[in-house]
Amino acid sequence: MYTLDDYDYHLPEALIAQTPAADRDGSRLLHLNRVSGAVSHRHFHEIVNLLRPSDVLVVNNTRVVPGRLHGRKSTGGKAELLILDYGETDGHEPNDCKRVYRCLIKASKQAGAGTRIYFDQGLVGEVRDFSEGIYTVAFSAPEPFDGLLHRIGRMPLPPYIKRDETQPDEADRMRYQTVYAREQGAIAAPTAGLHFTDAVLSQIGEKGVTVTPVTLHVGYGTFVPVRVDDIRDHRMHDEWYAISRETARIVSQAKAKGRRVVAVGTTSVRTLEFATGPDGAIQPGRGRCDLFIYPGYTFKSVDAVITNFHLPRSTLLMLVSAFAGRETMLRAYAEAVKANYRFFSYGDAMLIE
Repeated sequence: MYTLDDYDYHLPEALIAQTPAADRDGSRLLHLNRVSGAVSHRHFHEIVNLLRPSDVLVVNNTRVVPGRLHGRKSTGGKAELLILDYGETDGHEPNDCKRVYRCLIKASKQAGAGTRIYFDQGLVGEVRDFSEGIYTVAFSAPEPFDGLLHRIGRMPLPPYIKRDETQPDEADRMRYQTVYAREQGAIAAPTAGLHFTDAVLSQIGEKGVTVTPVTLHVGYGTFVPVRVDDIRDHRMHDEWYAISRETARIVSQAKAKGRRVVAVGTTSVRTLEFATGPDGAIQPGRGRCDLFIYPGYTFKSVDAVITNFHLPRSTLLMLVSAFAGRETMLRAYAEAVKANYRFFSYGDAMLIE
């Protein structure tokens, strides 16, 4: 269970969702009992019936930033840039016109220090340095940076979602964002949360379920493939997280009373497990989470998980395999393929309990 090939599975390309379901809560939901391995097929709006009144539902309220920019270098060559740490730098004011961020740059030739890149509406970026595949870029805008970026930037969709770059992305700006997104900073959506609607959340609340947020800004590392044969040698990327005192109190009290903690998405799972202290209580605070969960891990806080279907050989598949058991999970994935579920970010969902 520690070999990378142990987390491979066959997925027809046609099952990789390119667009979201017509309605957020109209996506399909595979219900997996991790003890018996039993699978049932439902629709996401039925999650209301599957949750218990005493449950605590933990969501990740990070907000995806339209930090993908297309421009031209001073030499005339095209350059595509992706801001990596928008939500991690303190001290910025909304009216700031200058910012410095770590970025990825795709161009025909590597952009050296001093290279200037020109974007729409007067935004200019200047490369300061380059290290281990990451550029440091100083931006200068003719107006407050935040407003300009949200006008001219594009949503950083995963590479397996194909889009014509000449077309507007208004639909993705709405649908590649949870309805409860609040804290700016992610470069990818916590996709398990994309299925929730305000109506579903209202019904969950009326049932008695407590909904509480954490923040984990999903980073580029979520798309970086595992490149080692023995997964125990993999170095997990780190991501910025925050847990409020109120959320820590709610989750800690729930655990002490034997109530279930249901995590929405692998990001919420990692955040909660990372912040659980030796006494089993959730520790409030903020910092960087680099927890790598794979089979053999003992879960301390999470009792059930709502998640999407993940890429073969990915750390996310390893995490849910740790929660449900590798063989149980791969059987469930095979069943999902057979039943033509839609996979990955804009795909269908799974409840594991």
